[in-house]
Amino acid sequence: MFSWLDLRSINLINFLLVNLIITVVVLGGLLATIEKHLPTAIRQTFRYGKHALKGTPDRLVSLLEVPKAWFKHFYVFAAAWSLAGFACMAQAYVTGKPAPDFVIDFLDMMATNKRGVRTTPTETLIAMTLITMQCLRRFYETWFVQVFSSTMKINLSAYLVGYIHYFCTVAAILSQAEGFTRAGPMKQPANGYRFHPDASLALAIGLFYYAWFHQYRSNVILANLRKDKTGKVISQKHSLPTGDYFELVSSPHMFFEIVMYVVLFGVLHRNTSMVYVLLWVVSNQMMNAWLTHQWYMENFPNYPKSRKALIPLLF
Repeated sequence: MFSWLDLRSINLINFLLVNLIITVVVLGGLLATIEKHLPTAIRQTFRYGKHALKGTPDRLVSLLEVPKAWFKHFYVFAAAWSLAGFACMAQAYVTGKPAPDFVIDFLDMMATNKRGVRTTPTETLIAMTLITMQCLRRFYETWFVQVFSSTMKINLSAYLVGYIHYFCTVAAILSQAEGFTRAGPMKQPANGYRFHPDASLALAIGLFYYAWFHQYRSNVILANLRKDKTGKVISQKHSLPTGDYFELVSSPHMFFEIVMYVVLFGVLHRNTSMVYVLLWVVSNQMMNAWLTHQWYMENFPNYPKSRKALIPLLF
């Protein structure tokens, strides 16, 4: 009946990410320029956490809010989803056989049945390993390190975006990988998959680990603001963080999130979906970092003027 509409010819990963990018850029731009003229519903939907809306909330929007501590949930999903992707990749590359048909069918549905091979087994192995490391660490942090306020809320849409992000990122990494498409002469390699590490990939791994480690340190610093020396939670208030990259920027954890995704894009630069993953991460982190920086300056009169919002010495 609707033969003209073939969803398998539409890259749903790119579609989802482009819509997220447009939403963040448009709403973020409105907040930065004419926020006081925007309806309460829009402002309340976009703002959460320490920079949540001040004043009388919108009743309908309030019904669509969930505890900010629910962030933990999508890191359970992220850890499980990335491990599943890693397992599929490892099975294919260890056995030297293409991914199972059900995996390729799923990727056809999400990233079109016209996909071609654009990334090598080496690039895919590195990218999947790095994103899995990140998801597992964030799972550990949200469940065992971070301290979430019992009163803070987030909009349901922001909660769901976390699932969409990790779902799309893992699927995007595999969508144009050798052994995960129906197209291309390398779908069934005669002598197994070959790996060719080089200096540039080694540098990418080193840079990713540096960002990965310092993002962890940043989150530990934030968590420790609410704990005593024994690790017991004694407060849920927001305090002024210091130490490590907090001496340079207000949100080093967001800066290093961008760095990690820049590395992933560099490793998989021929993958046409990764540019959308990167643009989404950059736009989202920039907007959140700007809101956080504004909040710090409004609430701490002696906030260091040398600290930038996101990028050391620049922004």
